[in-house]
Amino acid sequence: MSKYDHIRLSAYNANMQLPKLGLVLFTFGNVSAADRELGVFAIKPSGVPYEDLSPEKMVIVDFDGNTVEGDLRPSSDTKTHAVLYKHWDGINGIVHTHSTYGTAWAQSQRDIPIFGTTHADHLTVDIPCAPPMNDEMIKGNYEYQTGFQIMECFEEKGLDYKEVEMVLVGNHAPFTWGKTAEKAVYNSAVLEAVAQMAYLTEQIDKSAPRLKDALIKKHYERKHGPDSYYGQ
Repeated sequence: MSKYDHIRLSAYNANMQLPKLGLVLFTFGNVSAADRELGVFAIKPSGVPYEDLSPEKMVIVDFDGNTVEGDLRPSSDTKTHAVLYKHWDGINGIVHTHSTYGTAWAQSQRDIPIFGTTHADHLTVDIPCAPPMNDEMIKGNYEYQTGFQIMECFEEKGLDYKEVEMVLVGNHAPFTWGKTAEKAVYNSAVLEAVAQMAYLTEQIDKSAPRLKDALIKKHYERKHGPDSYYGQ
């Protein structure tokens, strides 16, 4: 038994949801699960096919990106996860995928507009797209800088990471997070569904209007407000 077994299992279970939900191809994605008291997170090992994963293969890493326990190399995105955990203490799970529609919006460098009530059930704003990082950041510690790229986007747009649990990294792909690894996976699936709906909406009508504020408020508050009642 290891004191990290619980987050290894959580990370494993969450990672195994990605192919089931159609959010990854081959090894194009990763999930991590953190334990704040221990100051570490478990993350998928790099390049290992999902069918070969097991809880024991999850790598334990601290919030500075250093491997604490594990024989395999952690995901290439580990330093991005570490930066977000270190600076955003309200999250305990992070997901990164290259899901098709979310990634297409990221490659377009566009926020995903809030067109409908499915989007408003989860957010009151467009899904933000962080602009591509500058050349100096790219030449440096790229994965580490990606974490700051995300945080700078939220600061510039005046967003709260506890309310907006998802982002597109410009020309790259989506990241999501949550209080648990399971919630982060849920957010990743929601992002992909909303991205697809928004794409199809623009195919039908390029000038489709943004959802009006009264509907945004109604749908968000009936699910997340103090008198919430919506569960579906």
